[in-house]
Amino acid sequence: MHLLQPREHPSRLMKWLSPVIAIGLTLIAGLILFRCLGYAPLKTLYLFFISPLTSMYGWSELVVKASPLILIALGLSIGFRAKLFNIGAEGQLTMGAIFGGGVAVLCYGHEGLWTLPLMLVMGALGGAVWGAIPALLKTVFNAEETLTTLMLNYVASFVLLYLINGPWRDPNGMNFPQSVMFSDQSLLPLMNDATRINVSVFLTLFLVIVFWLFIKKSMQAFKLEVSGQAPDAAKYAGFSAKKTVWFSLVLSGMMAGLAGICEVAGPIGQLNPNLSPGYGYAAIIVAYLGRLNPIGIVLSAFLMALIYLGGEMAQMQLQLPVAIAGVFQGLLLMFLLAADAFIENQYRFKKKKSPASILSMQG
Repeated sequence: MHLLQPREHPSRLMKWLSPVIAIGLTLIAGLILFRCLGYAPLKTLYLFFISPLTSMYGWSELVVKASPLILIALGLSIGFRAKLFNIGAEGQLTMGAIFGGGVAVLCYGHEGLWTLPLMLVMGALGGAVWGAIPALLKTVFNAEETLTTLMLNYVASFVLLYLINGPWRDPNGMNFPQSVMFSDQSLLPLMNDATRINVSVFLTLFLVIVFWLFIKKSMQAFKLEVSGQAPDAAKYAGFSAKKTVWFSLVLSGMMAGLAGICEVAGPIGQLNPNLSPGYGYAAIIVAYLGRLNPIGIVLSAFLMALIYLGGEMAQMQLQLPVAIAGVFQGLLLMFLLAADAFIENQYRFKKKKSPASILSMQG
């Protein structure tokens, strides 16, 4: 029978080429998919991946969608390095939007220069608090963080729905579940009136540099790496496992919360049920596709943003369901995991022993 056995020395070059292989296989699968759906494969693929980049507005929208993905994936990459699998970025994004957006709602009509900075701080705090809950459950009760972070996504969405259907509903919103539109002093300034790009892109760029320096120069990053790859060695060296859990989950929550408040204080401009098209889940793919490296995360975030844009374009022009973007995201993740599996492991043929041979060996 065939068995996957770990390679003694996996190719470092192939590890970096793995995302390229996954992207190529995803495109091939896309061609087959469109053919099966009855569409011209090359024309549809052009519409999906090239057409959004043929205008300046398309490029601007690419930046708008890539920015929150970068912020969330940067935070997730820290936990993933320590083998802590935070699946709750979507909920942490939502809580960041609630904490930060709540400032704009509650202070409506009394805004000042302090409003926007306070919103950003509260947004980061909201995400951090939502990341601290699974950290507490993990360190005190040894609860699996994959499950607790995932379940908290639903709790966060219910909290949002309660607020915008109840105490924070816009009284002039024709009974729609949404808050008031934020005032100008509660919105991130636009870079250009012709696009939706706002000044949060500078914050994103700054944090990419900060995370790159942290990973390359910080002792804490080394501790995270050791804790993930060799837990026994980390324990022998005196690295605190509990501190690793708290640091990773709170930091990733803070980054997701920051992405949430940048969305509601930016392109959205209010609290409503559609804060995110699934950025918290897509950022998991972005982090792994970027090899948990800040520069790689930037590149993979732009690819993921292009998939979102292509899905919208295909929906408008070909009446394809909006879920087609999720299909491409799933294909990309599947091929990435498969490529990584074959790079880390190799097939070995192992002859299955007969019962007679086993008995003779025991004899």
